[in-house]
Amino acid sequence: MTETAGAVRRQVSDVVSERIERLIVDGVLKVGQALPSERRLCEKLGISRSALREGLKVLRGRGIIETAQGRDSRVANLNGPRDASPLMHLFSSQPRTLFDLLEVRALLEAESARLAALRGTEADFVLLTRRYEEMLAAHAQPSGFEPREHARLDHAFHLAICEASHNPVLLHTLQSLTDLMLNSVFASVNNLYHRPLQKRQIDRQHARLYHAVIERLPEQAQRAAREHIHSIRDNLKDIEQEEQRLVRATMRLEGWS
Repeated sequence: MTETAGAVRRQVSDVVSERIERLIVDGVLKVGQALPSERRLCEKLGISRSALREGLKVLRGRGIIETAQGRDSRVANLNGPRDASPLMHLFSSQPRTLFDLLEVRALLEAESARLAALRGTEADFVLLTRRYEEMLAAHAQPSGFEPREHARLDHAFHLAICEASHNPVLLHTLQSLTDLMLNSVFASVNNLYHRPLQKRQIDRQHARLYHAVIERLPEQAQRAAREHIHSIRDNLKDIEQEEQRLVRATMRLEGWS
């Protein structure tokens, strides 16, 4: 193969790999998801099979996709195992981190809601509506209260808003905090959903946030997201203080003081 032909081949492979990388960054292809068939990818990207295979070879070399023997290629786990990080373990082990995380959520989710209202497509809103309705359906189930399932659906609703923001860095930042985020959502669900007043408040806040986004009201969406997280923070602090008062009263009753 001549030097010129090799340069063209490398250029084609780089172009193909960059286009697939863009699909991953944009969240069209997600971590762990199998890539579409070669035929479909070639049709979507307007390339030949040989060009596609060259591009996939580049991505495998970068560790962006992985191909197990006899199986389809998949998007690799780009972050590595989240629970392997000592820092993430420390964060998740400290109760204080819950309120720190809620501060971060208020900042990031308020901006993602604003951007979603500005940039969201009709397809984004179809997915957001699906997540919202799944969350409502779970709330209406008479079969019993399952905090972790409610937390998962609540988190999926908020993540769908972030996906509609079309800011890949913002989405990646929130996804990298998934384990901590789920812990904070679980804390709010576990402590607040069985309290009728707080549960109604959360439902109203979710409805306000959802409608502001799909009705393309960026300032209202931003305010609704921020006020929702702040309300959860304040309610959890009230519960924490209530529990501390109960502990002190019990200790006095038992003659500790």
